[in-house]
Amino acid sequence: MPTVELRFSAQPEHVRTARLVAAAVARRAGVDEAVLDEVRLAVGEACSRAVGLHRGHGITAPVSVVLTEGEKSFSIEVGDAVPGHGSDSVSSGRRQGVAGGPDEPETDTDSEDEMGLAVISGLVDDVEVRSAPDGGVIRMSWPASPAVVVS
Repeated sequence: MPTVELRFSAQPEHVRTARLVAAAVARRAGVDEAVLDEVRLAVGEACSRAVGLHRGHGITAPVSVVLTEGEKSFSIEVGDAVPGHGSDSVSSGRRQGVAGGPDEPETDTDSEDEMGLAVISGLVDDVEVRSAPDGGVIRMSWPASPAVVVS
């Protein structure tokens, strides 16, 4: 399984680079051309969300992007270093332990976070959001059919 790993400082200007790399690797992995715009948009949303979380929590660790080419699928994991509580899968988009939980009022940042997750869910059929004590991950995958090499 070929894998590309990308790490970048939590600066908005690096999101564009992540989008370009994701599209190039997705194309090479055999993701349908008609879906590449969705890949770019979803990666942009996930990376922008991670950058916002890092900046909002004063975290200097890099944002990570792992692009993996499988036999019949292409997946991308965008990771942040914002601590959560537990390793629960979060389907509603709300990360446990982040402001706006059941005991805290919702903030504008929480609304933006939920909006970004809603956009990603609308673009990607197979998406999973996980939160853990060492950070969160958005995992997205698309079907792929690698090109046949003619010798």
